[in-house]
Amino acid sequence: QVQLAESGGGSVQAGGSLKLSCVMSGDTSKIKCAAWFRLQPGKGREGVGAFYTYNQGTDYIDSVKGRFAISERGNTVYLEMNNLIPEDTGTYYCATIPWGGENCYNLRENDFENWGQGTQVTVSS
Repeated sequence: QVQLAESGGGSVQAGGSLKLSCVMSGDTSKIKCAAWFRLQPGKGREGVGAFYTYNQGTDYIDSVKGRFAISERGNTVYLEMNNLIPEDTGTYYCATIPWGGENCYNLRENDFENWGQGTQVTVSS
């Protein structure tokens, strides 16, 4: 079993930066890939980017390309967010897919088996 714990959220002004962390514990050898999602007021949960553990490959939705970056160090996956805008406000979650599961890059919520509790990001104008 895999456990995920996010941290690093906070309140920033537009143009600011935050770096979120997702500590992965438990049987992490089962993890094929990880992704970051966000839940915004009045919207469903949206995937923002994914990361493959075996080749460090990443992919992002268009609205965050060039501003967000996913990386990994040890058993922690990071989401570095730069040039934040108010539309980035939301609760951010990390999630993982095990080996044998679906393609992380599809960012389909139902494909992800393990989820963290989320961390709040608020961007003010």
